[in-house]
Amino acid sequence: MKWRNQLLALFCLLVFAAFGVFYFQHWVVQKPFGVILFIGEGLAPGRIAPTRIYTGGADKPLTLDSMPHLALVRNYSNDFAAPDPAAAASAMATGIRVDSHTIGAESRGRTAPTLLELAQRSGRATGLVTDGKIAAPTAAAFYAHSTEATAQLEIARQFVDVATVDLALGGGAEDFLPEAKSGARKDGRDLLSEIRRKGFDIARTKAELETVPGWRRPKLFGAFAGSELAYADHIEAHHEQPSLPDMVRRAIELLQYNRGGYFLVVNANLMRKAAEKNDAEHTLAETAELDRAVAVALRYAGENSTIIVAGNVALGGLHLNGSPFRTDRGIALLGLNSGGDPWFSWASGPNGAKSYGSAKLNSQSSPSPAEALPSEPPQEPAAFYARTALDTVEDVMVLGTGPGTNAIHGSMDNTTIFKIIRDLL
Repeated sequence: MKWRNQLLALFCLLVFAAFGVFYFQHWVVQKPFGVILFIGEGLAPGRIAPTRIYTGGADKPLTLDSMPHLALVRNYSNDFAAPDPAAAASAMATGIRVDSHTIGAESRGRTAPTLLELAQRSGRATGLVTDGKIAAPTAAAFYAHSTEATAQLEIARQFVDVATVDLALGGGAEDFLPEAKSGARKDGRDLLSEIRRKGFDIARTKAELETVPGWRRPKLFGAFAGSELAYADHIEAHHEQPSLPDMVRRAIELLQYNRGGYFLVVNANLMRKAAEKNDAEHTLAETAELDRAVAVALRYAGENSTIIVAGNVALGGLHLNGSPFRTDRGIALLGLNSGGDPWFSWASGPNGAKSYGSAKLNSQSSPSPAEALPSEPPQEPAAFYARTALDTVEDVMVLGTGPGTNAIHGSMDNTTIFKIIRDLL
């Protein structure tokens, strides 16, 4: 009788354990160890095919093409149909639609916690990587609060005095240094020295970044250029500067030693810098650099991680025209085709041959040589002239892979990206 009771008890224990495993696998939310958000500036659906063709030809898929979840993103701001980068990033960082030129703050001036702040509260290590300036609007929206997105010196001060970021890598050292040290600060503060006194390691070159020890929770600030970093094809600069994939790899290697997991924001800013100048070659090359950085994240973050890639605001109206051959790629698509027509064209920007509105008034008042309208048709023409290419009113895109990204589908609001990530932290 006794052995039958023991067998019954063992059977009940096994059934209970099996039910527990089944319940955990199917009903308990399993949060990813790593959560990585990439923001591609100007990443609209129309950018993907030209980048694919430019990098490898029509039949060479990008890493982005392998991501299983995809949605269109509605991204108007609180006051305009097309947000500026500050408002677009703030919607993703705080879940609140704000006025243009506002960073991480509600339109009435009340601040709202950002995803980086929420991640740190939940015990995660936090990281920020950008190939632009650390204090520029898109990156700053995840750690700062300001009603003036262009106040980058004040935003840099907030990074030191207020922000809760464990690791930051990018450019914009001039915002953190006084004029006496070739910086832009007029208040005399050397914020890099202040960051070092707070226990951070400071990296100024690629070699210094690679030598940072990875066996402890990171406290690292890397500023590798006075302004934005160099384009990916400027190889000579990359002897000193890390590439976007380099920074993503090192960030994951350092952040993953925190047992509570990590949250990393990656801002691909050079895509926008090139598009503003009607520079299709670097626009597509930097979009490809974003794609390579995503590939690195997929390789290093592991299966139990969530990776989301989102556009912020469409820009410039770039189009690849004509009928390139299936295997045409790279420089074969630059300039004019065999019929003398341009491969690439833009909706607006400095390559425009005719100006309107304020741009027309500026061009009639003796513009400087740098601002003058082109005297000959450019090889990448724009429909009308503007000093920099204008934001366009169109949906951007978001892609995802990993736990929680099945919520990415159809057409969704950009504030939903905040909600998806918040629930994973």
